[in-house]
Amino acid sequence: MSLRPTDWPGPGPIDLAIHDLPHASSTMEWWYLNTHIQAGGRDISVFASFFRMVLTQDARTGENIHAHAVTWALVDVATGRYIADCVLDRKAPEFTRERIKNGEGPKDPRVRRAWDEVLARNTVPRPDRLFEQNPVVNPAEYDLKFGGCRLWKEDGAYRLQLAHEDGKTGVDLTLRPEKPIVLHGDNGQVFGSSAEDMFYYFMPRCAVTGSARVDGESLPVTQGQGWYDHEFGRSRSNAGSAIRRGSVAWNWASIQLDNGYDFSAYDLYDLDQDGKHIGHWLVLVGPDGHSTSIQDFTLTEGRRWTSMRTFNDYPVNFTLEIPAHGVRLALEAVTDAQEFQTLISAPAFWEGPVNITGEMAGRAVGGKGFVERSGFNNVDTQKKFFDAVSRQTLEAVDALLPHDPLDARVGRMVADEGHEHMWDGMDVAHFHARVIAPLREMVARGGKAWRSYGFLAALEAVGGDPQKYAQWLALPELLHTGSLIIDDVQDGSLLRRGGPASHITHGVPLAINAGCSAYFLSQLAFLSTGLPADVQLRVYTNYFESMRAAHAGQAMDIAGYWHMVPHVMATGDSSALERAVRSTHRLKSGVPPGNLARAAAAIARGTPQQTEALGRLFEEFGTAFQIVDDVLNLRGFKGDTKTRGEDIREGKLTTPVCKALGLLPPDRRARLVEILEARPEDMQRTMEAIELVTSCGALDACEQEARDLVETAWQRVEPLLENTSAKVMLRTFGWYLLERHY
Repeated sequence: MSLRPTDWPGPGPIDLAIHDLPHASSTMEWWYLNTHIQAGGRDISVFASFFRMVLTQDARTGENIHAHAVTWALVDVATGRYIADCVLDRKAPEFTRERIKNGEGPKDPRVRRAWDEVLARNTVPRPDRLFEQNPVVNPAEYDLKFGGCRLWKEDGAYRLQLAHEDGKTGVDLTLRPEKPIVLHGDNGQVFGSSAEDMFYYFMPRCAVTGSARVDGESLPVTQGQGWYDHEFGRSRSNAGSAIRRGSVAWNWASIQLDNGYDFSAYDLYDLDQDGKHIGHWLVLVGPDGHSTSIQDFTLTEGRRWTSMRTFNDYPVNFTLEIPAHGVRLALEAVTDAQEFQTLISAPAFWEGPVNITGEMAGRAVGGKGFVERSGFNNVDTQKKFFDAVSRQTLEAVDALLPHDPLDARVGRMVADEGHEHMWDGMDVAHFHARVIAPLREMVARGGKAWRSYGFLAALEAVGGDPQKYAQWLALPELLHTGSLIIDDVQDGSLLRRGGPASHITHGVPLAINAGCSAYFLSQLAFLSTGLPADVQLRVYTNYFESMRAAHAGQAMDIAGYWHMVPHVMATGDSSALERAVRSTHRLKSGVPPGNLARAAAAIARGTPQQTEALGRLFEEFGTAFQIVDDVLNLRGFKGDTKTRGEDIREGKLTTPVCKALGLLPPDRRARLVEILEARPEDMQRTMEAIELVTSCGALDACEQEARDLVETAWQRVEPLLENTSAKVMLRTFGWYLLERHY
């Protein structure tokens, strides 16, 4: 550790009248509380953090210029509701843009660009919001006034007031310490979130009184216990900004056992050094307040949960073991969905209450606690994001289509509950092998999960909860898988997704049947969601319109538009041909995701304007995706995942070819048509055709057309959507589809 600042506590007892106050030397400081209370007959848990950090120094006076933030959440344990709030300094858009400019924040350039679009309007994406008035921090008095949230001292107790902008959620609590101050880490010294030198003390047990407000109802606290801690420090150089986020990630836990013992434990990791431990401390506090610092312990991660908002996954139970004290505790989240989205720890961290069971010194114990997990962003690029979406899509399909042919749910693939007689006597295992197995086999090879993500993205963009609809990830994947199997039969394709086409493995009749079955099995994804009748009708209407459109598009794709080529050859005008090919792309690749987006918006009760604009946006996503696919077929796919020029050898009138026919002079136009009609098998003529298309600028023009389609649709939907993290991801999503190389 570097030399201690002069305003840190010295040897001996800590004087709270001094050290609860803000510290002038600190570039980062926070005050944190959590509570477990019973109020109005409900079990409620709450945490809150008040942050103060140095942005820069005044050029004239040299004084520190601070920014402030408050993060808090209320958890209704019985219902699992997690109501979170984060209010940021009004300078947050400016300094966050500066962070991005300096290379901090999201790694993915598309995400950075989308963030900057929002921040440039001097706002932040929700669920974050900005203070309406500047926070008030008096360096000489313990009274933090952060908008509608306040923390102050009153008669030796800590008063906490939190107010959500919904006007229906908040607390007014008093935490009165019942145990003395405890130093954490190495006699109070620890690493901070960006590897600063920090001082950390806490009070592990406080009596709680007051009230909580839930759904607009004020509920008096009848029982409760709380936790308070305070941490402050500075960067090692004592210069620069403390808001610069390093590579530090951590797990932290506070534990209050029913036998009077308390624990505080943390593990800090440097992710830039392969997760090397840079801090590992536990403090055990006895019923009498005596504390013991321990480093021989393990905090082991267990079962994991994945967010359908960020697709980060988090451990939602832990095992704490302290061999020397005979401690083995299981920490289990009271509800899995305790992800907190915020720019402070983008895209999110996980924090919430846990129930505790286990043993200590041979005796069974129980209790309550909080766990925080921050910094472990395992989907920090769009590729990783869609890899995570793919994994969750496979899980959704697994849940829908059982692996085990004897699973009782297999019969549900045939008939609804109450109609079991329909499949009485059927060889279920035989059915599984002939219908379910071919579908599962193709899904397991993986694919482009953007269609599945699109439904959740559209739903969240108008305020829906994507976590409730995780099973819907299976629906677009099954639709797409069914269409691939049928396409391969119609096109005579031998390979699909790195393996034999389904009709090669299972034969044409069974492949056709399995592919068609996928269109109807996907219905099972939304049968159990309990949608209101009007919404369910809207979903079915969208679904069947998609099926009609996709089959029309497939017919046009198979038939082709060679009958229009003579007109283009004679006039050089390819506009009608280009529109016809684009209509095929829209029908096959645009309408299905577009109507899924419409269904999602209807489920989330979006406005008619939002619903249609999102539908059009996803139609253009799908159309642009196919145009880019046509371009990549000629430019070449990254990693050679598909054979370059395959469309030329099949004589296809793709978008680049059609555009080239309108741009090339007559002699070169005729040569291109001659090669296409011959369906060349040799690479020399294939490359000649690619050179003809490329030389006239057709590929560049197609890429620009795809960008224009997406941008025009985005400009239509953008003003209709609130600035949220979901909206930022939608914007990023469009660029990702346009800039893909796979």
